[in-house]
Amino acid sequence: MLALARTPWGIQVLKELTKLCPMFSCSFSKHSCKNEKGRFKIVLVRHGESEWNQKNLFCGWFDAKLSEKGLQEACSAGIALQKAKMSFDVAYTSLLSRAQDTLAAALSASGHKDIPICKTWRLNERHYGGLTGFNKAETAKKFGEEKVKIWRRSFDTPPPPMEKDHKYHDFIVNDPRYCGQLDPKDFPKSESLKLTIERCLPYWNDVIVPQIKEGKRILVAAHGNSLRGVVKHLEDMSDEAIMGLNLPTGIPFVYELDECLKPLGTMKFLGDPDTVKKAMEAVANQGKAK
Repeated sequence: MLALARTPWGIQVLKELTKLCPMFSCSFSKHSCKNEKGRFKIVLVRHGESEWNQKNLFCGWFDAKLSEKGLQEACSAGIALQKAKMSFDVAYTSLLSRAQDTLAAALSASGHKDIPICKTWRLNERHYGGLTGFNKAETAKKFGEEKVKIWRRSFDTPPPPMEKDHKYHDFIVNDPRYCGQLDPKDFPKSESLKLTIERCLPYWNDVIVPQIKEGKRILVAAHGNSLRGVVKHLEDMSDEAIMGLNLPTGIPFVYELDECLKPLGTMKFLGDPDTVKKAMEAVANQGKAK
């Protein structure tokens, strides 16, 4: 924690921890979340509220930063992990700052130091194409709530594509973080949830699943739609059912898996049920005209 406090980011995280838990201590339990014989656990968390979430804008691959509330949510996620006595061997996240910063704050708040962190574009949020930067409520007024619901929540209907003259096209395509990972010609112009799952699952199956089978304790910090893809896969949800799933920001959820990596139950949130319910409702209401 002393090393953390020497960085500007660390100072900000510590300030937020102090607000959330005045008695917060650097002394953490060494008890780990050991799995029962023949069973595995994995913990996932959607990033905290971003500045564009706060403004109710379609974000997608734009690199929006965490809002102050989002940082608080990330720190709260870490405290929830610490209280649940969760320990991790490796963490996975996307190439977008809001997910990476959520992961960093949560790991710091839960007392984790120097665990490997793997970053990949395959865990990025769904690409919202031409809608990127548009206000969701205003878009619903213009095109109708049902149309926006299809763009936001349908399984296989992508939003309008992002053309080269789009305001944020060059910010995304020319971002140096993708060098060596994604060729500019291969950047998506927009994605449905189906397309998002198709680029997420190979990484899940080829990289994360072998780690789970080795008994590694894993934390994934990603995005609403990339995580919905993982949930759909794990729970074998229908295309229709996944449309109704609204993952709240900054609240970790846990799956206990059998030997075949099938869930032994539905996701379990590490949070107060009323708080989780309200947060889910807030996500669901983002695409409604006001």
